[in-house]
Amino acid sequence: MTTNDDQLEDYILSHIDSEPEELRRLDRETHLYHLRPRMCSGHLQGRLLKMLVRMIKPTNVLELGTFTGYSALCLAEGLLSPEARVHTIEIDDELEDFIRTHFDRSPLGKQITLHIGDACQIIEELNDIDFDLVFVDANKRHYVDYYRLVLPRVRKGGFIIADNTLWDGKVVDWGKKLDDQTRGILEFNDLVAQDPSVETVILPLRDGLTILYKK
Repeated sequence: MTTNDDQLEDYILSHIDSEPEELRRLDRETHLYHLRPRMCSGHLQGRLLKMLVRMIKPTNVLELGTFTGYSALCLAEGLLSPEARVHTIEIDDELEDFIRTHFDRSPLGKQITLHIGDACQIIEELNDIDFDLVFVDANKRHYVDYYRLVLPRVRKGGFIIADNTLWDGKVVDWGKKLDDQTRGILEFNDLVAQDPSVETVILPLRDGLTILYKK
């Protein structure tokens, strides 16, 4: 990132809604106590997720890849009905105590259900719920599998949002070695671009954010 990029990011963050204190604390503790803190959605993406939820007005939201819970709280923050829920799935059980601590600290936590385990299995277990919005931010190797599992569960007119779909620019510059995560993202991007059942746009925000509308 260039100096100009840093200045633009600072400008953007100073001209959007401020980051809630509980999320600022969560972000800080994520950076202090966990590996790969970059996986945390952060201020800008978090405000965008909240705004998208406000616009979509979902009753049921599914998140694949909780990490430390930042994005789940942002999704819950945008819910307009007290009956609306966010179901979030995290495979790493060592994160569970940290996540639940922060969910319990927030009044938004009562609208979030945390599931610990493999996303593909848990999606099948949640077979009595159709979703208005799905946020995919889990194992990049399995994005195609996630998409095929969740698409039938998304109502007509619903949305799927997939994070990291530009993957540090590796989608266009992966050099001589194509790693499994980059291959997974490339396969997902190709699949959704050719799928006539969805409308697709990629936003060059952070590491790439794909928004899909189910026709």
